[in-house]
Amino acid sequence: MDGYEHTQRGAMHLILLAVSAIIGAAAVLSGEIPAARNGLLSLSVVFAVVAAGFAQLTVRDRGDRLTVRFGWIPLIGWSARWEDIESAEIGRTSWVDGWGLHWLPGRGMTINIWGQDCVVLNVKSRIVRVGTDDPEGLAEYVRRRISEQQLD
Repeated sequence: MDGYEHTQRGAMHLILLAVSAIIGAAAVLSGEIPAARNGLLSLSVVFAVVAAGFAQLTVRDRGDRLTVRFGWIPLIGWSARWEDIESAEIGRTSWVDGWGLHWLPGRGMTINIWGQDCVVLNVKSRIVRVGTDDPEGLAEYVRRRISEQQLD
């Protein structure tokens, strides 16, 4: 079976970059107050780095597992072995799920970069919502992999 790989780009990083630029401008305008300037410049850099981390979300079949990674340098993410994924359904996140990677009691884990479309995975009886702009393609692919896993 051909592998699955899909990258969704969101707009959150543009918002974070704008905030970084505003803070950077405030640092420049802070003038002769070194502590304020340095603090604001540091905060500006933090926002820029976080923006790079949330520019995109890539879902990929790694052979033995499904991985979901944020950013151009994929340091933050999640993965599950195919044998641990029990089901996949197309779903929608709610405003309470938000964007990013987090866990909420009663809702499970959410991994989302933009929008509300997702695939709801049941992984070892736990819920994981994977945000995507390709919910039909991802859900179908995961279902096929689950079926193949059961045949082995």
